[in-house]
Amino acid sequence: MKIITTFLFCISSVFGYAQKEKKQLISQTYSGITKQQQLTEEELKSWHRKDISNDTIPGVSLDRAYTELLQGKKAQEVIVAVLDTKLDIYHEDIKQQIWVNTDEILDNGIDDDHNGYIDDCNGWDFLSNTKGEYLRYEHFEMVRIVRKYDAVFKDKSEEDIPNDQKDKYKLYHKAKKALHGYIDEEKDFIVYANHWLDTYPKAKKNLKKLFPKEEYTISQLDSILNTTQKDSLIQSYTKMIKAAIKYDLTPELYKDYLDQTEEGLKTTANVDFKEREIIGDNQEDMSNIHYGSNQVYGEVPFPHSISVTGVLAATRNNGIGIKGFSDHIKVMPVVMVASGDEHDKDVAVAIRYAVDNGAKIINMSWGKDFSLHQDWVQDAIRYAAEKDVVLVNGSGNDAGDIDIRKHYPSDYINDKEIVDNFIMVGASSYTLDKKLRASFSNYGKKNVDLFAPGNKMYTTDINNTYDFSRGTSISTPVVSGIAALIRSYYPNLRAMQVKEILMKSGVSYNIDIEIKQKDGSKKLVPFSELSKSGKIVNAYNALLMAEQISKSKN
Repeated sequence: MKIITTFLFCISSVFGYAQKEKKQLISQTYSGITKQQQLTEEELKSWHRKDISNDTIPGVSLDRAYTELLQGKKAQEVIVAVLDTKLDIYHEDIKQQIWVNTDEILDNGIDDDHNGYIDDCNGWDFLSNTKGEYLRYEHFEMVRIVRKYDAVFKDKSEEDIPNDQKDKYKLYHKAKKALHGYIDEEKDFIVYANHWLDTYPKAKKNLKKLFPKEEYTISQLDSILNTTQKDSLIQSYTKMIKAAIKYDLTPELYKDYLDQTEEGLKTTANVDFKEREIIGDNQEDMSNIHYGSNQVYGEVPFPHSISVTGVLAATRNNGIGIKGFSDHIKVMPVVMVASGDEHDKDVAVAIRYAVDNGAKIINMSWGKDFSLHQDWVQDAIRYAAEKDVVLVNGSGNDAGDIDIRKHYPSDYINDKEIVDNFIMVGASSYTLDKKLRASFSNYGKKNVDLFAPGNKMYTTDINNTYDFSRGTSISTPVVSGIAALIRSYYPNLRAMQVKEILMKSGVSYNIDIEIKQKDGSKKLVPFSELSKSGKIVNAYNALLMAEQISKSKN
């Protein structure tokens, strides 16, 4: 997972990932209902739980499901493994939902449950060691590919390569090109950010002549722009301050990101960085699976897991914060993500750990463009299928068609789907128009199964705080949460049936979506053509269908 892409949401105006903070006007005719509605900040905090029929908001009808379907119903506890970064398991709104391994005695230094992982009372961290050290940065997969094949293919032409090595040769050059492009972009950003930091105080000083108290609004700045069109310097300074206000750009933000960018060039994008030194395992040996430590919490550059976990399972009945999908969910943190790309070995081992320790659903809010050992991952996916476990994965935030541009992990081999328990999720938004697909979300008629809310989502943040987030990373726990509801109330349904229900019970929207082309032009495509189901997942419908299928089995 390229952490940089997600961080750019915060400084979006620079790279075109504009996160529009202004309130959106929704106007939609649905089943004869016509309504115009402007979402307030408070409404945005829960929009994904709303119902299209009752609220004219394209959420997943979670509130309606609780009001009309789940009152007084008995449910079973369901373990959902969150394969992600380290997690703030002591957050006020998720601490009650953290999985506890009752077969393990905390900190006694003994593997009480004989699963090969000592003191795994709340999960496991595969990116750490028993000394308390853990990985904050790891390579991008393209770096691993270049590092592995550089000595074999460097300075060689394709004519020199044996036929049985040509695929690896092409992969090597593709990764090398991507790596060089990435490094160039990061260096360009460093130049830009330093220029911004140098210019910003000058712009502030310039405006202070007009606003001594340094108090001004966007409309006041627009007025200056209209009356000073011949003064290029004032125009430049005013536009800079306007953008800073509009997108919450601050010197502190740029400095933080500069630090992360420079650190990333030393680590994630550096072939000489020893990414596994702390862990101490053999990264090419899948038989070596008992590595890491039990410390699933800790500070990381990008605390991704806390946002994901809040959407999934924030405590519903504690009167604080936000509401997750079910208080019957127990979250099993399995750490295998740091800043960079997840390692295929860690993915495979983490899936198996989650399955073997009772998870019925595995949330995987990450992905990457390259994969050295996808066979290891797909073996683990098959293992989860054999054990009746649902896997939910985010489709990525590159705004591209992953039927064309590969995205990993994948449940396809030679264009054939290998399992029936793997769900790939795209991100939808709250506007019933051509932007119903969140602008950043990947899509694909074959590889993306369905869509779920993932834009402007209010969720938990570190240190008992809350904030808005977005991405297919956030859509994924929406689907995992509904899958958990199904497995909690209808435990006799199998993983393949859960997937089928989620796919068939979603809501269809007869809306054309704006898609950006390679040449920069835009075209309109039916929303139904952006995923296999053509739908947005819906909790209310899914539970109704689950009950029908469950009864038919009895």
